[in-house]
Amino acid sequence: MDLDLARRRIALFFRKKGKSGTRQNSRHGQLNPQGQAPKKTLHTSLEENIRSVREALGNSTDLVIRELGYGENGEVRQALLYTDGLADEKMIAQFVMDSAWLVSRPSAEPDRERTGEQRDLHARIRSFGSAGDMRRIADMDGLFNALLSGDAVILTEGHSEGCAAGMRAPNDRSVTEPTSESVVRGPREAFTETLRTNTALIRRKIKSPNLWMETKQIGEVTKTDVAIMFIRGIASDKVVEEVRLRLDRIRIDGILESGYIEELIQDETITPFPTMYNTERPDVIAAELLEGKVAIIVDGTPFVLVVPALFVSFIHAAEDYYHRADISSLIRLLRYIGMFISLLGPSLYIAITTFHQEMLPTDLLISLAAAREGVPFPAFIEALIMEVTFEILREAGIRMPRTIGPAVSVVGTLVIGQAAVEAGIVSSAMVIIVAITAISNFVFPSYSMANSFRMLRFFFMGLAAIFGLFGIIVGIVAMVLHLSSLRSFGIPYMSPFAPWSGSDQKDALIRAPWWAMLTRPRLIQRRNAVRQTYSPPKAKPRQ
Repeated sequence: MDLDLARRRIALFFRKKGKSGTRQNSRHGQLNPQGQAPKKTLHTSLEENIRSVREALGNSTDLVIRELGYGENGEVRQALLYTDGLADEKMIAQFVMDSAWLVSRPSAEPDRERTGEQRDLHARIRSFGSAGDMRRIADMDGLFNALLSGDAVILTEGHSEGCAAGMRAPNDRSVTEPTSESVVRGPREAFTETLRTNTALIRRKIKSPNLWMETKQIGEVTKTDVAIMFIRGIASDKVVEEVRLRLDRIRIDGILESGYIEELIQDETITPFPTMYNTERPDVIAAELLEGKVAIIVDGTPFVLVVPALFVSFIHAAEDYYHRADISSLIRLLRYIGMFISLLGPSLYIAITTFHQEMLPTDLLISLAAAREGVPFPAFIEALIMEVTFEILREAGIRMPRTIGPAVSVVGTLVIGQAAVEAGIVSSAMVIIVAITAISNFVFPSYSMANSFRMLRFFFMGLAAIFGLFGIIVGIVAMVLHLSSLRSFGIPYMSPFAPWSGSDQKDALIRAPWWAMLTRPRLIQRRNAVRQTYSPPKAKPRQ
């Protein structure tokens, strides 16, 4: 009873703190999760609108304002506003400055339901039809959103509405080969930092009207465009709705990379394993969408998120589906073996050489004892020194310039390893174990899962140094129980192993031939589970 009372008091305390923090943020004009300030409408005075824009942007030097007029004698004043560097000045000069400003063309079909001011504005918008995407602007929020996104904003004297023309400069990076997920056979294209380029790459793969996309703006300051893509009729409606709800609950000042979104909407926060999959390959995203998953695309980053994510998704590579089933299955099994070596290599060496020497053959035990003769540290400290040294060298190789990074990392590893063995600090056997472990860590197609195993490796080394093989077994059991408890947007993380799904084993440890993969994963999609209908070719009779 006392415990329940204490829990209620703690919950009430944090609830009061949250409310007071919200009031304080609202008082200082910061984020207000419970409500938004009313939108400020545009003025009918052109001078007042221009003054408001200048003051809001602090008279920024990249703001360009050109005042012109239209009509027979230029009696109607207008202003063109755009941001230098974000808008394409050539498009503005070609489609706006050269033609549309000179003559006011009336609407061919007058709208009787609108006022004279609105009819004239809509006539002006139609006159800019060659300028691309045109839309009305009725408030300051819409004006700044268009202006700071690269569009050109047109304001007219006597009108409380404006219009925005799609004039964004095409300054995005061209489509190149993937840098983090290279393949021998497969497409050679990767996502870029531009949202529209990324969505176009996906639509090139899936030419279906059922591929739906929803766009939201997240970030009170950055106003980052975030798109949700899914295939209607294949993706689960519950998962799509859950993605919408989690994105709508985000209250933050800025989103600069998809990693922000990943941490804010993931199911579990206290876990070393990633519960959201990310990739820079359009073909991987297309394959995931066809299985009923949902893609989250963030403007400004080439890495696209996929939910729900399963543990096996981080072990599978895109190339597994482009080779024949037999070689793909063999490579996948080798990848699982490398996963266990990466996780348990140093810890098994520590446990056997420290507690369980009787497990080794006599000749091997004598050889290891001779190699360790003169080493002043126990096996755990020896392995810890080598692992930390290798991690520092790998991180330095990543951060260094590309011209010298690989050379420094390779030469540094060889020189330091050889010098450490000759100096008697570590044994040659430990250098071999650490090298094999490091190489095995690179078999992961997903860098995020490789980082998880890098962290867990030190945990298992500590268990092996204290408890031997018994500690390693207990650690494996605890890790498996933790993995089985994880969920990604309501889907069990370890499926199809836990819970067991026999029909989904065709694409788990091994990959079945494409003619046998008739259904989609059962736990992800149950409504439209049939992927294909296959009828084998008939053998031709011998002549």
